[in-house]
Amino acid sequence: MSIAATVARQELTDHPHYKYRGCAPDEENPRVSAGDPDVPVTAWDPYTGDGAEPQKTRIDREGAALRICGFCPVQSLCRAYANTEVVTPAEGPGDLDMVHLAEPEGVWGGQLALDRHRALIARRAGTDAPVSEQALAKARSPQKLAVLRALATELYESRVAAAAGVSVDRANWNRSVLCTLLGLDKETATRDDLLATAVHYGLLPANMRIRWDGLWPIAAAPNTDGSRQRRIAPGFPLALLDPLPVVPRTRARRVIRTLHTLPLPALPVLEPAA
Repeated sequence: MSIAATVARQELTDHPHYKYRGCAPDEENPRVSAGDPDVPVTAWDPYTGDGAEPQKTRIDREGAALRICGFCPVQSLCRAYANTEVVTPAEGPGDLDMVHLAEPEGVWGGQLALDRHRALIARRAGTDAPVSEQALAKARSPQKLAVLRALATELYESRVAAAAGVSVDRANWNRSVLCTLLGLDKETATRDDLLATAVHYGLLPANMRIRWDGLWPIAAAPNTDGSRQRRIAPGFPLALLDPLPVVPRTRARRVIRTLHTLPLPALPVLEPAA
């Protein structure tokens, strides 16, 4: 392991909250995770069974691991370590150096292995350009920092705006501008990408607890017209993004019937006795 990866892992394991990570084995039952007794500690590991892992089983396993990662106090440090690049020198004069991730498999820092590899490819292709100090200075405005902190703990755009103390339109505008300032593609970047980049550049603390947004990632920026946030998945029902409006309950009127309003039964006519 390279020096950079070793240092990153040391920072992770030396953090005072490392022992409270959700993927740690439970003290009473080491086979299950401390974050959820219904999730085994192997949920974060790559599949090693015979044959291919059923798709539904894999999605459920990774989803449970990602959900617990969303509440982990060392999520950012864990992600930073897993994404550290390790360079293996070339063996021969005509060979190239091999670049790989410190943790190329499994779930680390709330990220799947596929997501980490895509980020590595983007960095190696030069599309992950560094952010300028001028852009970071604009991103550090009090309102943008408030939106970032609210976005880390809330999912729905209305609640993000309320937590940041601004209107929904203003919060969505700040989310869009933050993507531009931090070099993210507003059409493809997820909420998680924006928050991870903010942590990387010190806009959010490294031990920030980031709420997981579920199996369908929330976009970092709203729609082009700024109308509402969206999910990065085709065909997602947008009606499920915001909670249903609260409809005040009305007390039903009780109809009290008195005896004189009830129809009286017909009485038989008695003939006089002969």
